[in-house]
Amino acid sequence: MDIAIICALYIFLAFTLLSLFKPKSKSNHKLPPGPYPLPIIGNIHKLGKNPHRSLADLAQVYGPIMRLKLGQITTIVISSSSMAQQVLQKQDAVFANRPVPQSTRSCDHNKYSVAWLPVGSRWRSLRKILKSHLFTAKRLDENRHLRSRKCSQSGEAVDIGRAAFLTTLNFLSNTIFSKDMTDSYDNSEAKEFRDLVWNILVELGNPNMVDFFPIPAWIDPQGIYLRITGYSEKLIQLFDGLVNERSELKGSTNFLANISTTDMLDELLKIEQTNEIDKTQIRHLFMDLFVAGTDTTSSTVEWAMSEILRNPETLLKAKAELNQVIGKGKIIGEEDISRLVYLQCILKETVRLHPTTPFLLPRQVKEEVELCGYTIPKNSQVLVSAWAIGRNPMLWKNPLSFQPERFMDSKIDVSGHDYELIPFGAGRRMCPGLPFAMRMMPVMLGSLINCFDWELEGGIAPEELNMEEKVGITLAKLHPLRAVATGILT
Repeated sequence: MDIAIICALYIFLAFTLLSLFKPKSKSNHKLPPGPYPLPIIGNIHKLGKNPHRSLADLAQVYGPIMRLKLGQITTIVISSSSMAQQVLQKQDAVFANRPVPQSTRSCDHNKYSVAWLPVGSRWRSLRKILKSHLFTAKRLDENRHLRSRKCSQSGEAVDIGRAAFLTTLNFLSNTIFSKDMTDSYDNSEAKEFRDLVWNILVELGNPNMVDFFPIPAWIDPQGIYLRITGYSEKLIQLFDGLVNERSELKGSTNFLANISTTDMLDELLKIEQTNEIDKTQIRHLFMDLFVAGTDTTSSTVEWAMSEILRNPETLLKAKAELNQVIGKGKIIGEEDISRLVYLQCILKETVRLHPTTPFLLPRQVKEEVELCGYTIPKNSQVLVSAWAIGRNPMLWKNPLSFQPERFMDSKIDVSGHDYELIPFGAGRRMCPGLPFAMRMMPVMLGSLINCFDWELEGGIAPEELNMEEKVGITLAKLHPLRAVATGILT
């Protein structure tokens, strides 16, 4: 047996014995209810292969605020919109920090990542740069021409999720670098870039034992940290090459000083001159943008296409709107999104039923706090179940049915103000990339609908489409959606 595994088991057992025989302190504090934890593993056995469903079922027994032990980690699960509002808005300050998974520590990413940094001056500075410089409506309008692409013909079955992933990478790489990083399959640099981002996403989606048990992180019994570090180092090298290439171009005598690009890299290099950000922070900001922005967006587009193809009436209504507003077979521009009301409703209904991060990113309390009459122990992690909230029959009529029409006369939005629908979170730690995502997804989805007619691969009937899920870094389809473009609309 490998020496690392022996050491891991030894230390794991030592910590477990200490925890079992540690004297229990008496307390009159009212803890949230929850299932009784087993020794060592706690309630991990309750999670099953679909934790979002298992914990939603448990919440029906124990209530909308529930306590579990996942290994040695006390975990609080929030399953109602009112409780979510308490955590994400009314008591946002005390729930604003995050537990740091071991995989995010590779290359010290957790020390620079806007997603994982604790609330503080560095985190506020990065949020300000994203909000005030990169994701403003003006900035996104200025560089939308970089993201323009045409539909391509295909008579073969298409893996919609994979195609959406590559398209999302293109959106991001053109917006950030004014460079297409995925279309050229013969380009070794482009292939390496695609594979690195994909491999990092795969590793982040793997459950890691060291996140549940107090064993030293360096043991890395599953090898996740080692692999993700290798991928991250190579990706950072690619970013460095792109940054250096741009810096050299700007410093050359051939570069016209009165002409500037409008991409994010150019803007970040300007900000660097003011000492608000440095090269290291820029590298890790790119890591955040590509890792957080690709799988979430592509997964949403795949779920939306799946629901559309299994609901022919929805497809007909979407095509009718696109025909009337844009014209049959035409490419959708970002400037068209505001006029495509039904298409926006389809996306809202998709993220209600299939939020890409079913528990949002976890929160953590550094000190013991009170929440709705319950005591939340120090260092507890807090999970807000956007999945359970989106399917709550007290909030939604026919919650399991895909009905975009429910949003036609509704003011409910994904902007973080309506806690019935929070796929991007809310409060100070809401996803800063929301404005960009809400430009990418309608353009991608609308173009797929408007440029092609589709049939499910193998002649599968719409009602027979498999909608099983798998949980990784996002809530993805267990069986990828494969469909054939039967005609190019002109």
